[in-house]
Formats: sequence, C-alpha cells, structure tokens
Amino acid sequence: MAEKRPATPGEPRISVKAPLGFSFVLGLIAGVVTLVFSTGGTAHTPRWDLAAIAFGVAFIVCLVVAAMLSMSYKENAEHLGKGSGVNLTSAERLAQNQRRQQKPRNDDGGSRQ
Repeated sequence: MAEKRPATPGEPRISVKAPLGFSFVLGLIAGVVTLVFSTGGTAHTPRWDLAAIAFGVAFIVCLVVAAMLSMSYKENAEHLGKGSGVNLTSAERLAQNQRRQQKPRNDDGGSRQ
C-alpha cells in the first residue's frame, strides 16, 4: 500500500479557500456583467434573476474545474529524478565519459570495429 503522510492544513492541495475564493470572484464578475448587459439601459428594471443564474453557473463551473485540476495533480516518484539508462544524471554522464577516455586502446592505436 502507498504510504500516507499526515497532511498539513496550509497545503494548497488540501485547502479549499483558494478555489472557493477564485470561483466566487469569477461568479461575481459573471453576475455583474450579466446584470449590466441584460438590463438594456437605465429605462428598464435590472434583471436580478439572470444575474443570479449567471453567478451560480460560473461559480459551479469554476469550482468543478478547480476540483478536477487539483485531483489530477500527482507527485513524481522519487526514483524518477535519479536518472537511469539513457536518462543519466549529469554527474553519472560525466563519470562515464571520463571512464571511456581512460580505457586503453588496441595495439594499432585505433578503436575496435
């Protein structure tokens, strides 16, 4: 089983304050824009119903997108950063190049074919 480490409440992945705040602000912007443009001028009454619907839709959509993005986040495994095979770390690559240069050549001075 995978090891679970205790989570601290301040981590961005666990905290819900940022996605809620972001969704609220975008919902508020959508509601105000809808209220202004759906009213159709100062002679008409404000369309609060359409503004509330736009706020709700924008809020929920932004919250769902933020939740999907936070769920798709995954830390890389520790062994992936070490390098192996063709993906050697720079220290290992330098060591290999030095070993190749130090190898003795054949009798005729050329490399093997």
